[in-house]
Amino acid sequence: MDNKNDNRLKDSLRGFDRQDWRIQFGLVVTLIWLLLGTLYMTVNVGWSRFATLPIEDMGSFLEGAFAPLAFLWLVIGLFIQQSIQAQNNRELYHSNIVSARQAEALAANEKNARQETFFKIADNTRRQLGGISGLLLQSCKGPAGDGSLSEAEMMEMWHHFATGDFEVFSRRFLILAGRGENMGPLFYGTQIRTTHTENFIVNFDRLLKLARDCDVNNIITDAQLHSAHGLLSSRMRELHPRIKFRRYELTRTSDYLGQIMKNSQEA
Repeated sequence: MDNKNDNRLKDSLRGFDRQDWRIQFGLVVTLIWLLLGTLYMTVNVGWSRFATLPIEDMGSFLEGAFAPLAFLWLVIGLFIQQSIQAQNNRELYHSNIVSARQAEALAANEKNARQETFFKIADNTRRQLGGISGLLLQSCKGPAGDGSLSEAEMMEMWHHFATGDFEVFSRRFLILAGRGENMGPLFYGTQIRTTHTENFIVNFDRLLKLARDCDVNNIITDAQLHSAHGLLSSRMRELHPRIKFRRYELTRTSDYLGQIMKNSQEA
């Protein structure tokens, strides 16, 4: 880009030398002035008499003869310099615009790269969260727990998990919560359950941090929080017996719609 700008500037300078009407005007005036000066010397002074003038008088005569030409070319040079400076300013302005667009494109590419990386990591993390919630459900509701879920039911859910349904266990916990079951003992009733629950919270929070780093308008973050894993993590945080977690911040629908109404009214 810099080389292109330099070439444009050089072309513009050469264009001034070839095409600028002020230079052509100056050349014409200079030629006419020299012709008139030559005519004056020939008719009124005479070249032989001019040659015998003292050096001081000859210098004064030449100074007076060429002073108008010097002033003329000074003015022409000033205008040309201003034109070149204006051209440079335009080139700089366009260069800044191009640089800004390139910076925006790089930022967008960086954002897209972070989002692609997030989705790859998120898939593995959701699988990990699904495995943790499966072990937790098996500990509290499977044959090793209160036995309300048979081994066949647990095997069926693990089969769904193996085929890509990583939130099958989280949904089962949400169903239990919807039925009014006391979730505290299910999450923190034993040391093993507490370990599984805290691992779930930590891994989901790390996933949420990655989502916020590459998010646009909280779309990705809200999607994670409204998933089965997100709703289960929120419930686990609320019921933690020792730590008072802050609530997850969601985009409020009323605020979003209110902003849309405000923008439409201003438009």
